[in-house]
Amino acid sequence: MGPTTLGRGKDPGSGLPSTANGPGGRRPQHGPGALERPASGLALHASRPRARALRRGRPRGIERRGRPARTPAAAMASLVEYKGLRAGYHCGYCDSEEGKVSHGMWAHSMTVQDYQDLIDRGWRRSGKYVYKPVMNQTCCPQYTIRCRSLQFQPSKSHKKVLKKMLKFLAKGEISQGNCEDEPMEPTMEDAVAGDALINKLDVQCDLKTFKESLESEEKNEGKSAKKAESNELIRSQDTEEKLGSGEPSHSIEVHTVPKPGKGADLSKPPCRKAKEIRKERKRLKLMQQNPAGEFEGLQAHREPLSPPKAAKSNQPKSLEDLIFESLPENTSHKLEVRLVPVSFEDPEFKSSFSQSFSLYVKYQMAIHQDPPDECGKTEFTRFLCSSPLEAENPPNGPDCGYGSFHQQYWLDGKIIAVGVIDILPYCVSSVYLYYDPDYSFLSLGIYSALREIAFTRQLHEKTPQLSYYYMGFYIHSCPKMKYKGHYRPSDLLCPETYVWVPIEQCLPSLENSKYCRFNQDPDAETSHMSPQEEATHSKEMQDTESWAGR
Repeated sequence: MGPTTLGRGKDPGSGLPSTANGPGGRRPQHGPGALERPASGLALHASRPRARALRRGRPRGIERRGRPARTPAAAMASLVEYKGLRAGYHCGYCDSEEGKVSHGMWAHSMTVQDYQDLIDRGWRRSGKYVYKPVMNQTCCPQYTIRCRSLQFQPSKSHKKVLKKMLKFLAKGEISQGNCEDEPMEPTMEDAVAGDALINKLDVQCDLKTFKESLESEEKNEGKSAKKAESNELIRSQDTEEKLGSGEPSHSIEVHTVPKPGKGADLSKPPCRKAKEIRKERKRLKLMQQNPAGEFEGLQAHREPLSPPKAAKSNQPKSLEDLIFESLPENTSHKLEVRLVPVSFEDPEFKSSFSQSFSLYVKYQMAIHQDPPDECGKTEFTRFLCSSPLEAENPPNGPDCGYGSFHQQYWLDGKIIAVGVIDILPYCVSSVYLYYDPDYSFLSLGIYSALREIAFTRQLHEKTPQLSYYYMGFYIHSCPKMKYKGHYRPSDLLCPETYVWVPIEQCLPSLENSKYCRFNQDPDAETSHMSPQEEATHSKEMQDTESWAGR
């Protein structure tokens, strides 16, 4: 078997980390062993003498530390070995024994720009192994998906998850019910809605506040209430007679007294909308401040005093507003998110490694039912702590630099989740997520994805070209992998022309066929570059061969 998907969960087809939680799968095999370093005879640019020459000629300024010295990206080079086509291995999505087909290569080192170019052509990494599904042959086509983070608006379900976290942090409240039955992902309708939040504080009414202001109004209404009721009854009887006789009824108002428990009770004052109540409250406040200015108060009731502020309050809250909503000083819990470079020479990564590894083992055994011997320290290091990406920190890049990172979620001094991400020139790419199953009630999969989208937007402020959030592969034929389409707006990569197409335009085609060309432009040129050529097409990779051969 060979590697397939990568990201938030475990690839059910290969047993490797994937971009979504899915059913468990078997361990991958690449040649005779599981993810062994490939034989030197297969190397395109990495025969042993050349590899040694490359190591001797490592550019100055690149330190094997979490935060490298600032070095021009042009001085760095990628070193890869093309492994060839792997066909006929098990797929965990459809349970086909021989349905998976993909190309693969081993990346000894890779620049972030090279990897950005590769994922924009359908490649994906698992540790240092980089692979690309053969879309028109594999049983479950896997389409690269990205979210346009700058335009992202959280859905109703997303907001519920964020509110749930805030309540837990503030008061220690835990959502009731069976966590396993709780829908972890939003519905498509919720994803499209993106409607504004309603502030519960604005809806609540203080009856005592309005009692004095409405007293005179109720007296006047009370005198005519009984008369109005009798008139309503008479009109309703006349209406029924007219309706029964077939007379036109377009100008007739029907008001009938409902049976107990059904409909509105006309003997009571009608319910008032929250907006009207707020206006009434403002009018009363103005009257108290200026008793002689009753007329001005009435005008204020009819026309808002500050239209710009009112318009602003009607806007939906941003993702950042929902995540970083202020909490009381005496909160029940404290959550801290730390970004740690994936490097054993980084002190913070090294000091938290043991706790992070223990969390990984707990997650794999509880969520994916892995036996202990399949989630050892070697596997953990190979999949989630070993990256081919060379750390770069150019002056015009983000403050944290480019490369591979662990985003650790610390709750009360303990790690409860770790999101593995790659920060690239144009995106934040989600690699994997593992979390403490004891905190499943917090929907950490959704919560971490929303935090990563917000993090992408934060990086965009310093690095304008970095604006996308890549979620790995979207598999329409697998229901458990469809959740990635709920983070809107998002695009799928056309497997033939490598242009991005809004997912809304792709879904109708995917309903009819597993494999689709999304780009409908007949004049768009189809790429005829082979996977081997894609693996070595960039200038940096070509320079590696000539440089290492000196």
